[in-house]
Amino acid sequence: MTEENTGADTGADEVSRSTRVRFPGISPRAYEHPADKGAMATLRAVPGVGDVLKTVAGVFPERGERLMALASSIRVGEKQYPKINQLRLECAETLDLPKLPNVFVARNPQANAFTIGIDEPFIVLTTGLVEAMDTESLRFVVGHEMGHVLSGHAVLRTLLYRLLTLQQTMAFVPLGALGLRAVIAALREWFRKAELTCDRAGLLCGQDPAAALRTHVYLAGGTDLTQIDIPSFLQQAAEYENVEDIRDSIHKLRNVETQGHPFAVVRAAQLQRWAASEEYREILTGTYLRREADRGHNNFTDDIKDAAKSYKDSVSNSTDPLVKILSDVGSAVSGAAGKAFSKFGGGNRDNN
Repeated sequence: MTEENTGADTGADEVSRSTRVRFPGISPRAYEHPADKGAMATLRAVPGVGDVLKTVAGVFPERGERLMALASSIRVGEKQYPKINQLRLECAETLDLPKLPNVFVARNPQANAFTIGIDEPFIVLTTGLVEAMDTESLRFVVGHEMGHVLSGHAVLRTLLYRLLTLQQTMAFVPLGALGLRAVIAALREWFRKAELTCDRAGLLCGQDPAAALRTHVYLAGGTDLTQIDIPSFLQQAAEYENVEDIRDSIHKLRNVETQGHPFAVVRAAQLQRWAASEEYREILTGTYLRREADRGHNNFTDDIKDAAKSYKDSVSNSTDPLVKILSDVGSAVSGAAGKAFSKFGGGNRDNN
């Protein structure tokens, strides 16, 4: 499907556009996945991580990354990819972003999208993604990336890219490489959780669970929806989450360790559950946390508690033996971190 085809909306699409809810001043904490909040809070509390990230941030010039995008990609605007530009404007308006980020379309057959940049985050969509997505699925993707901007994920995502580049130059320095691997592993685990948060942001932008599901089906390998049975697709997630053999659990852990994103089938199931939740319905009615009310509050302990609850909820819904073990460990670590933070004080969500 070409970009021209992607924009061929029906009358029903016009109606949905006119009735789409906007969220003035929404705080990303209103919809953030609890595992994302807990991972972010813990990551920022680890001694030395902030110093490492600030050092790496100073080594790489961000101007070069923006210039590369300008030189090698198409910048979306009123005269270039105007239909995608309309999605950019509408998603930014729906989430009430303080500043409108640039969007670029880059030539790459692989379906992908990412947000990068520290001072001025920008979004990149590949041609493989643009050609494959219908308009509302593409809205979900653009909204997902806008979620990264609003949550401040682009900063750590950019640093992860830079650390991966730096790791290649330190491959023959065992101690340095080992330290980098630890930080990179922590960032990857956090980013997998952040993807779950931004799927929620994408859903809020489109308010169309079916479009979000089409995106995940495509990412999992569904090129023709007439050949995909949605209940069977979601059943795959249940089978994956509920393995009962510890050997399968170990394989799952090994498979996900180096992944930058959660697996598509798992993401689909997670988001569809949230789409059916009371939390999502309340946000649509305008009952959500505003940025103004959230500003200046120290949320570390609450984030850790939310993460611990998330661990407990995940184990109650899974038969995976390793999930049960890691849930106990995760709850214990979260509880210990919260107690330590309360005892010694300090820390702020806005600190890196």
